Amino acid sequence: MRLIDGLKEQTDRALRLTSLVATLAIALFIMIAFLCAAAFIWVLQNYGPVEACLTGAGIFLIVALIAALLYASLNNRARERQREVAKSTLHTALADPMVVATGIQVIRAIGLKKLIPLLAVGGLALGLFAGRNHSSDEAPAE
Repeated sequence: MRLIDGLKEQTDRALRLTSLVATLAIALFIMIAFLCAAAFIWVLQNYGPVEACLTGAGIFLIVALIAALLYASLNNRARERQREVAKSTLHTALADPMVVATGIQVIRAIGLKKLIPLLAVGGLALGLFAGRNHSSDEAPAE
């Protein structure tokens, strides 16, 4: 029951935070819309319609560039976190006593002489697979 109660509390908390962030995003959008309208009207009155339109376009260009930089930064962080999790998961799996015990039982069941060629082929396949994944990770972004 504790697990279910904890899950309910986490779900409830996540739902509250999501609705709060959605409300904040809507309010921020409306605020930016009014600021842009005010800037447009001020530039229109002082400089003219062409300059007002160019100013609005410039403001939205800056906002789009900031959003693109934020996206790229968060994407890089997520990739790094994913690599760390993958390394830690592999290390944890290999350090698990149950995995080691299972490996020893497999060696006993198959026999060491028959297992060596299988491990060699498996190691070769793993090396090829790892090399293929490593080269695709370092490919330049388009």
